[in-house]
Amino acid sequence: MSAPRPLGVAVAGLGFGEKVHIPALRACPQAVPVALWHPRQDRVEQASRAAELPGSSNFEQVLGDPAVEAVVIATPPAARFELAKQALLAGKHLLLEKPVALNASEAQQLEQLALERGLICAVNFEYRAVPAFQQLAALLHQGWLGDPWLLRFDWLMGSRANPQRPWNWYSQQALGGGVLGALGSHAFDMMQWLVGPVRQVQSQLSVAISERPKADGSGLGQVDAADTAFAQLQLEPQWPGARQQLSAQLALASTARQGRGCWMEFYGSEGTLVLGSSNQSDYVHGFSLQGSKGGAGLAPLPPDPSLSFARSWEDGRIAPVSRLIGWWADAVRKQRPMVPGLLEGLASQQVMDACVSSHQSGQTVGLGL
Repeated sequence: MSAPRPLGVAVAGLGFGEKVHIPALRACPQAVPVALWHPRQDRVEQASRAAELPGSSNFEQVLGDPAVEAVVIATPPAARFELAKQALLAGKHLLLEKPVALNASEAQQLEQLALERGLICAVNFEYRAVPAFQQLAALLHQGWLGDPWLLRFDWLMGSRANPQRPWNWYSQQALGGGVLGALGSHAFDMMQWLVGPVRQVQSQLSVAISERPKADGSGLGQVDAADTAFAQLQLEPQWPGARQQLSAQLALASTARQGRGCWMEFYGSEGTLVLGSSNQSDYVHGFSLQGSKGGAGLAPLPPDPSLSFARSWEDGRIAPVSRLIGWWADAVRKQRPMVPGLLEGLASQQVMDACVSSHQSGQTVGLGL
């Protein structure tokens, strides 16, 4: 029996889309890039020449191409909802960058439309495809911790610590900017994948750098998108035998000079697991997993070779994104639900929205059982 033909995919958005999605698609046997889109004609022409792919600044024209069966939407957050809606109405499967929309209502509309149209939608929560995270997930679900006691999650990056970094959409809350969308969307998905649903949130958001220079030299732009976020959460573990909720403490920052990077520490009655990386230049390379049982000291856990990537790149993001694209293409061809998909994107967005609500009200926000 011959293998199904590769899924023909257009890439919309040429930042992360050009740097990561195009090479990830080319590395995935189940998919192939067939077209590019960007709202600026000069930008799409430049990318089309480099990638040797057809491109257009007319999204309807891209959707009308019979070679395009599916679309990766890797634009900034504010544009994603309308582009995704347009693609779904045109009968195209989707892979969405995160956060999938600007609020949970938009995410829910996309999920409903995809269900109505019978289309398969993935969300690029690529940490689910990173070997160290997959190994951590397996150990947690095997009961390594015993009764869960505490999760401490620090993600402290310095990518926006320079106050001269220009003002743009990332500085604006209304456009989906800030640390909640950039890091929180991943963090909340990780927690709900590794542990279980978030049931309560209490948060505090703040802006460390309140003004940034406009790129056109016209002065300073006001920053209202939080670059620091703290949250206390209650999660409901989905592990066999877990008898209580897990308290979690989360710290996010994009302005932490020499920040410690991304570290997750799980503590329970029987053991401890720590996954982390101090690598500030590549948020996939560098993760190591340590464990402790019965009061012994933390020790590195050997990587599981069955989870390793067949190939790696200098840019650590390409391998996990390519693996996730393979899951998506397989789900499309077999017409089965995709995980992580819009349900997971919606769940992450609901916690992000709850963080904003909690900060504004000063109250703990509950999420539905």
